[in-house]
Amino acid sequence: MRLGALLGRAVALTIVLLVLCGVVYPAVVLVAARAAFPVQSHGSLVRDANGRVVGSALLGQAFTRPEYFYGRRSAVAYDAGNSGGSNLGPSNPVLTDSVRAASARIRAEDGVSLAASLPADQVTASASGLDPDISPASAALQVGRIARARGLAATAVARLVGTHTTAPTLGMLGEPRVNVLRLNLALDSVSTGH
Repeated sequence: MRLGALLGRAVALTIVLLVLCGVVYPAVVLVAARAAFPVQSHGSLVRDANGRVVGSALLGQAFTRPEYFYGRRSAVAYDAGNSGGSNLGPSNPVLTDSVRAASARIRAEDGVSLAASLPADQVTASASGLDPDISPASAALQVGRIARARGLAATAVARLVGTHTTAPTLGMLGEPRVNVLRLNLALDSVSTGH
């Protein structure tokens, strides 16, 4: 076979594969994903009681007011364009000092005694810096502060935590977790009567 014919076939095959793999396949996957997972394929957006988008269920946000549950700490200030951890090892004094400072703040704000241990997710950042969930233990630790700040019964706030606790995926993958954004929106609904 001549070189020109081989080159022509190679170019034609490249164009066909480019169209199939670069256009047709991604389009089919996109349409299928949007049909099968409409909420997730659009970013798992969370809306408030007025229908406004207030965030994504997949990305953590900074909640700093005492009437809200705090999420995991973030080494990237919850910047989704700069996801990542601090990469500090357990013997690094910067990490040790950061955990001590977070522990002292949490103990003071939530009234936790020095004898009580704190959930690890309250004093450390996640690997991505964008974790939207906290452990049920971390949420339970904050119930008293939130109840006082909102003038609600602690049992009502604890019940809200219970209803917003998600079991491990398929009953075995991961740990029980509480989505902080959804829980805080539920708190706002209870406080305002929506």
